[in-house]
Amino acid sequence: MTAVAMPPLDRAAALGANAAARARRTMVDSQLKTVGVIDDAILAAMASVPREAHLPPALAPLAYSDAELEVAPGRWLLEPLALALLLQTARLAPADRVLIIGGAGGYSAAIVAACGTRAEAVESDPELVAIATAAGVAVHQGELTHGWPAAAPYSLILFEGAIEVIPDAIADQLADGGRVAAVVRAGNVGHACAGPLLRRADGNGIAGLPFLEIAARPLPGFARRREFAF
Repeated sequence: MTAVAMPPLDRAAALGANAAARARRTMVDSQLKTVGVIDDAILAAMASVPREAHLPPALAPLAYSDAELEVAPGRWLLEPLALALLLQTARLAPADRVLIIGGAGGYSAAIVAACGTRAEAVESDPELVAIATAAGVAVHQGELTHGWPAAAPYSLILFEGAIEVIPDAIADQLADGGRVAAVVRAGNVGHACAGPLLRRADGNGIAGLPFLEIAARPLPGFARRREFAF
């Protein structure tokens, strides 16, 4: 039987796909499992969703690095391990209806969907919305602090970036008994939090209880109002 040579462009594409698959597997084995991510659905989703498809092209070589990525001016994606731990601790389940604040290029929405869960994502940057659309993920364009009330209520709200407070407009979109997952900043320190919405003494909402100190860049619009002091 005569072997048929693969056209050069097809071979290059196949090699690229194989390299990306290996990089995803390495990310799962060396970044996620080593910090206690054990949820089979989340691990399978992270091993299958091509993160590079949800990034600006210049960042594709860094898609599986254990670092935050600046995908637009002032906008950073969580590290893969932070996203996985937040979803696992929040007990993501297929029956959930998830709202993602700061959907960016649609990666976190794609992970949630790959877990068999319905997700709505809102993003304010039109270029990031375009990346998500090109990757086949529906991301609504709108102000992050408004959430997406059209599909509320949600049983889980995930923030793609560090926050200090949760505005009432978003808190009102959470179903009774719903959970919030976010990195909550206090000063320069961030803590991954997941669980029921809590109320601060000043009346602002905040996400669940902390379970891990973690670095994350702020998500614009979710800083606590600073009081003037003499």
